[in-house]
Amino acid sequence: MSNLFEEGIERLPLREYTEKAYLDYSMYVILDRALPHIGDGLKPVQRRIIYAMSELGLNAAAKHKKSARTVGDVLGKFHPHGDSACYEAMVLMAQSFSYRYPIIDGQGNWGSADDPKSFAAMRYTEAKLAKYAEVLLKEVGLGTVDWVPNFDGSLEEPAVLPARLPNLLLNGTTGIAVGMATDIPPHNLREVGQAAIHLLENPGAGIEDLVEIMPGPDFPTGAEIVTSPQELLKTYQTGRGSIKMRGKYLREGGDIIITELPHQVSGSKILEQIAQQMNTRKLPMVADLRDESDHENPTRLVIVPRSNRVDSEALMGHLFATTDLEKNYRVNLNVIGLDGRPAVKDLRTLLSEWLEFRTETIRRRLKHRLTWVLDRLHILEGLLIAFLNIDEVIAIIRKEDKPKPALMERFGLTEVQAEWVLNTRLRQLARLEEMKIKTEQEQLEKERKKLEQLLGSNAKLRRLVKKEIQEDMDTYGDERRSPIVERQESQAFSETDLISSEPVTVVLSEKGWIRAAKGHDIDPTSLNYKSGDTFKDAALGRSNLNAIFLDSTGRTYSQPAHGLPSARGQGEPLTGRVSPPAGAVFEHVVMGDDKDQLLLASDAGYGFVGKIADLQSKNRAGKAIISLPKGAKVVPPVILPKKQNLHIVAVSNEGRMLVFPVNDLPQLAKGKGNKIISIPSGRLQSREEWMALITLMSSSDTLIIHAGKRFLKLSFNDLAHYLGERGRRGHKLPRGLQRVDKLEVVGSSDSEGSEN
Repeated sequence: MSNLFEEGIERLPLREYTEKAYLDYSMYVILDRALPHIGDGLKPVQRRIIYAMSELGLNAAAKHKKSARTVGDVLGKFHPHGDSACYEAMVLMAQSFSYRYPIIDGQGNWGSADDPKSFAAMRYTEAKLAKYAEVLLKEVGLGTVDWVPNFDGSLEEPAVLPARLPNLLLNGTTGIAVGMATDIPPHNLREVGQAAIHLLENPGAGIEDLVEIMPGPDFPTGAEIVTSPQELLKTYQTGRGSIKMRGKYLREGGDIIITELPHQVSGSKILEQIAQQMNTRKLPMVADLRDESDHENPTRLVIVPRSNRVDSEALMGHLFATTDLEKNYRVNLNVIGLDGRPAVKDLRTLLSEWLEFRTETIRRRLKHRLTWVLDRLHILEGLLIAFLNIDEVIAIIRKEDKPKPALMERFGLTEVQAEWVLNTRLRQLARLEEMKIKTEQEQLEKERKKLEQLLGSNAKLRRLVKKEIQEDMDTYGDERRSPIVERQESQAFSETDLISSEPVTVVLSEKGWIRAAKGHDIDPTSLNYKSGDTFKDAALGRSNLNAIFLDSTGRTYSQPAHGLPSARGQGEPLTGRVSPPAGAVFEHVVMGDDKDQLLLASDAGYGFVGKIADLQSKNRAGKAIISLPKGAKVVPPVILPKKQNLHIVAVSNEGRMLVFPVNDLPQLAKGKGNKIISIPSGRLQSREEWMALITLMSSSDTLIIHAGKRFLKLSFNDLAHYLGERGRRGHKLPRGLQRVDKLEVVGSSDSEGSEN
């Protein structure tokens, strides 16, 4: 068995090997591919593209060069990965609709806001660095950065670019690593610069102070940011959250014109989403849709309502809720910090670390310059000695075999000074003048003192950081594009909002068949019923409301009126749509707005006031509303009319009548209710006595009591004898009117009144 393994081969369990390999890969993706560095806000591929372009001399003043040349240099020298991925990263930095401050100036087809992926191949496009790239590259050669070997060790590349501004916040970035991701939105340069200066001057400033200066992201588009200030503050405090953007629109004549779209939202996609809703009849209020976008108006989407009566705010609220006209953007401020580790940071930590990075960058730049100044002063000192002793210097060079040590010994020169004197051409030595050397020495001495003062004082160094940030703000800053406004929460139309509101009559038959007839002038008793079936109950309402059915057990069931079968046929059984308890019979149907109140009762003499909304149920099994005492049945619900001083009129089958204010009954969502009129429980269970009829009337109404062919009209004042406390037995009606068939209430302005 040992012969199968050669000496020198390391043996590892597969579990350990795969775990180590995956961890190594994870760290590589996190640190060298997907996450940006806090210093320059760039991912490695972006940094390499920018540096490679600067090495090719493609600065803002140069001519454009083929993108393929840049991509080739990046892949060949610094980034051994796919050319298409590298080119896409390059394209993104050139798109003004993707980057708030584009780093690359592209020529050719670099995609459009409508289709960012429609850019031409790299062999067709040309590019150079934009002026903004100076913010990242201006100090690269000034000793400001660490240099690391490229992938094959043949070249060196900067570990991070010496950004003069917090590019991380200005352009933002997105990336997906292993087990973590980053989503940083872009911000306004002036606001971020001002916030950085404020933190520099006030190290104890809190996130609240910074958010007052930079209240939120600033995207390349002019769409509105509708996230509340409280949510934005929380996002900056935690480093995580979301930003909501909403397109802008205006009214032009009767049309709605969409003029701005959220970041990275395609106008054609919006039109497609709206058209799909129109095709599925979810936008009956929209007549037409047009795209009038052109070069002068990059975004101009026209929505034509069916009439001037359409509520444009409600329509746009629906579109915001159901299309990409309103879009959420995740915020996850996950970056590689100065310690080289990825972490989610709050706004203050981000700016503090960047200021630390910037301060150290400037310190390194000053030290690099000071070293050069000291070296130059040293050389000038040697040149001045040579100029003052030019004849002797020439003589030594002519006579000596090894002039360098001779010069060093004769004039006390260092090796560097002697080397410079020897490397200086004779004509240059002849042209050197004492005054020129001394003038340069004086200037460099002043610069040396200034540099040493700056490096020796943290306060002066901070002032220099502030001054340079302010200069760059003046050079590259612009106005905010994405206004931050507070708007109401967008709300999609409900199914009922999209249904036309027409009068309907919902009819229930004895055997539980249902149907709906258009209009309120329908005589339900004259409709055609199946053999052995007859009319039972009907309700008047609108087609955009629900019909609520009440069964013999006190349960309610909701069905949209517009979905009921037409009354031209015989309808369909309600049991096909709902599942009542065994033995239950559908007794009544009622319709009304959710806020309407109604009187619910059992013939045991108990009841309460409820709301239509409480009766609604989406369940097939319905909703238990009325609790029935033993032997009791439900009585027809009565909707409370919009009148003052309402009273309940209750009549038993024995001819007893009781009248009392409706306010004496409780308002409940469900239950048995309180006693309306007293019915002895023994007589109820034997069905000798029960509450037969119930209705509502105001003090201005007239009550008509029907008993067979006889009837009695009573004004409210005539009912004084029957007024009493809730729950009493009531008084007997006059002889001949005690077998009441119907109670009819006629108002002063009613022609027919209501009946029960």
